[in-house]
Amino acid sequence: MKKHPFTVGIVGGIIGTLLIAIVVWLAVAYSGAYNVAATDRHFDAVRWTLETTMRRSVSSRADDVDLPEISEQLIAQGAGYYSESCAHCHGAPGKEPAAWSRGMRPEPPHLVEAATEWTTEEIYWIAENGIKMSGMPAFGPQRGPEEIAAIAAFVSQLPGLSAEDYAALTGGGHGQQGQAATIE
Repeated sequence: MKKHPFTVGIVGGIIGTLLIAIVVWLAVAYSGAYNVAATDRHFDAVRWTLETTMRRSVSSRADDVDLPEISEQLIAQGAGYYSESCAHCHGAPGKEPAAWSRGMRPEPPHLVEAATEWTTEEIYWIAENGIKMSGMPAFGPQRGPEEIAAIAAFVSQLPGLSAEDYAALTGGGHGQQGQAATIE
């Protein structure tokens, strides 16, 4: 069987392109040309690639999350855990994140607004598994499924939660659980 020159050219072009891409990738990795300093923002293409990959990965894996019924008590428990472990980086209603967290790249999202972009199952998955190369830790190894479900339930309620309700839920926002505020 005789190979057509056009087919050989296409295959050769594909292989050549892949080899050039690998050489460029290795040159960037080994040369240190890409600045990884947290004080230097990612190039738009890198930021888009990392964010899109993260969102698609979380979305595809969160389908397996099975949450308990979300109750006022679960939300109140989650508020205490959030105040202890999350508010430093993500802020809270009426509370800005710690100044040092603004130096992280990518910058941790302010969940009072950003939580609307995620389902409760996705929030659970993120809290349980963390996000590589972002500073978001995996709470799964340290906290049980009930605690993570409480955090996810609370975070899903953050948008629209007033500073007063947050303070009531957290006992002033200092890591202590307060009285359950009514969540609407």
